[in-house]
Amino acid sequence: MGKYKRIIKYIIIFCVIVLIIDLIIILYTNEKNKNKKTYFDSINSFEVVDKNFVAVGSNNNNEKQYEKAKITKYSGKSEKLWEKIYNKGYNSSFFGIKQDGEDYIAVRNCESSKEEKKNKVRSALIVKYDAAGNILYENNLQILGNSKFTNLLVLDDGYIVIGQSIYENMTLGMSDNGGAIIVKYDKNLKEVWRKNYGGSKSGIYNDLILMNDYIYTVGKDSSNTGIVSKYDLDGNMIKTTNYNYTDSIGLTGITSYNNKIYVVGSKKVSDTNTYDTDALLIKYDSDCDYLSEVTYKGKGLERFNRIILDDNRLVIIGQTGIYNKKKSKNIDVYNYNGIFAKYSTNLKELKNEEYALDVDDYFTDVKKYNNNYMISGYSEYEDNNYLSKFIIYSRAGKLIGAQ
Repeated sequence: MGKYKRIIKYIIIFCVIVLIIDLIIILYTNEKNKNKKTYFDSINSFEVVDKNFVAVGSNNNNEKQYEKAKITKYSGKSEKLWEKIYNKGYNSSFFGIKQDGEDYIAVRNCESSKEEKKNKVRSALIVKYDAAGNILYENNLQILGNSKFTNLLVLDDGYIVIGQSIYENMTLGMSDNGGAIIVKYDKNLKEVWRKNYGGSKSGIYNDLILMNDYIYTVGKDSSNTGIVSKYDLDGNMIKTTNYNYTDSIGLTGITSYNNKIYVVGSKKVSDTNTYDTDALLIKYDSDCDYLSEVTYKGKGLERFNRIILDDNRLVIIGQTGIYNKKKSKNIDVYNYNGIFAKYSTNLKELKNEEYALDVDDYFTDVKKYNNNYMISGYSEYEDNNYLSKFIIYSRAGKLIGAQ
């Protein structure tokens, strides 16, 4: 009997030791995951400069892991020639860039003060760089509390900049000065005029073009309503057309051909289903009157992000996100792939394929380069890091590779 008691005692001691070891492993794993740092480096927009690229975006490659806006010059083989980090303020990111002669104009948002960092709001900022990446001029804009610039146009006498200024979270107000904003600056970045449109909680302009001496902008108003606006060069609004209903980002890209404008974004399938949107391409006339549309339906959240014109063909990049029910516990989790598409100006689909080489792939901008299409973006890898890259497609729509 005493022999069995000793055996039972040893078994209990063994089980306790195993439990203690398991507890130590769990605590160690939790602490390791808690202290694990995620590195990211993203490209949001780029310009082709001779045989090179100048790109803007952000990374968190610093001790405190602040998001820092950056401008980078790459060779045609995507090798870094130089990179400049905007170290003023706290968290920041560049969203758009244009070349003006030998200079570069970049637009972004930034936590410019301790108060903005504390309240998690940002100011809009425009920066002018010389050919070597040195700052020449800069100017910021803050209207309602949370502001950013998203893109710009270069004119002979200045720059047209678009974006948003909205109330910060949980702030109520009735100001008529916010929402989607459009601003003109002179070449020294002094404000010339400023106009706004839309809801002060979510209105935004995402992209713009110049056609027939008029400025056309796309974005969204409040309540997921897409907007296409037409302005003269003095900032007077000629017309705005609504599109119901877009996703929470709105209409994000615009180009023109033969006095027609082509707009991309995402269309809500229904008001109640937040897991299903279709990528959207819309055709308007020069008075912003709706003509026709086509959608691309995948398996989840599809959207077209950017559009450019190549001869009489529309080249589009976008995103598809498939809801991951297994990983969605406290928050919704999606698996993202890039989309490359080509359409005729009559909205006939010529090419539409998904790019899915890594854990998640994001396409942010597209340009014609060396008789191919160069796409900027970034990918998530197995170690949860996000790294920027360029993807190349032929004009026939064949994937050449990434670099």
